[in-house]
Amino acid sequence: MKLVIHGKNIEITDAIREYVHQKLEKATSHYLNVTNEIDVHLSVARNPRINDRQIAEVTVYANGTVIRAEEGSETLYASIDLVADKIARKLRKYKEKRLDKKTQTKTVEVVEQQPVTPDLIGDRTPELPSEVVRTKYFAMPPMTISEALEQLQLVDHDFYMFCNAETGEINVIYERNHGGYGVIQPRRNNGHTGHKNGKTAQSTPVPEKTQAK
Repeated sequence: MKLVIHGKNIEITDAIREYVHQKLEKATSHYLNVTNEIDVHLSVARNPRINDRQIAEVTVYANGTVIRAEEGSETLYASIDLVADKIARKLRKYKEKRLDKKTQTKTVEVVEQQPVTPDLIGDRTPELPSEVVRTKYFAMPPMTISEALEQLQLVDHDFYMFCNAETGEINVIYERNHGGYGVIQPRRNNGHTGHKNGKTAQSTPVPEKTQAK
């Protein structure tokens, strides 16, 4: 298993490196057969008014699946403890789902897809960075909307971009402000969504958001 540690506004000392190794090896010890690489980003916010300013972010690459967690606290070691526990829980959930898929066929209950709320920011003023500060590259194998929802729950973000296996187009699945999930799909000039084999693709509704255990 490959473990890479990066630091921002912080020096990665031998003591910190050893602590990260110890905690993440323990967190992933039961999942070494599915874990290929672990990337760790440790950072300290420059703003002293931020309470949880020492942040630990961990990304696990497990057989083509990305599992991510992030935690912040007043001390770096506490953040590492928290994120290691969170990664262990997500890996356990990921492995359980893989076992479920091998032993039984699941029927996913779906609901009608809701329209996107036109005003997502309310009275807040949007603030965008003046330049691109980070670029990420990752594999994008075709997957169903249900599979994309599983990935969304693993990466610890509020959205997930994926290649829709039904249409071959890039879609985004996201958490809606008022509960549940939505899917953003490209719209053609003729008003239809992506198509395959000359037929208009049917929009697949997504499951209601469930409370994470």
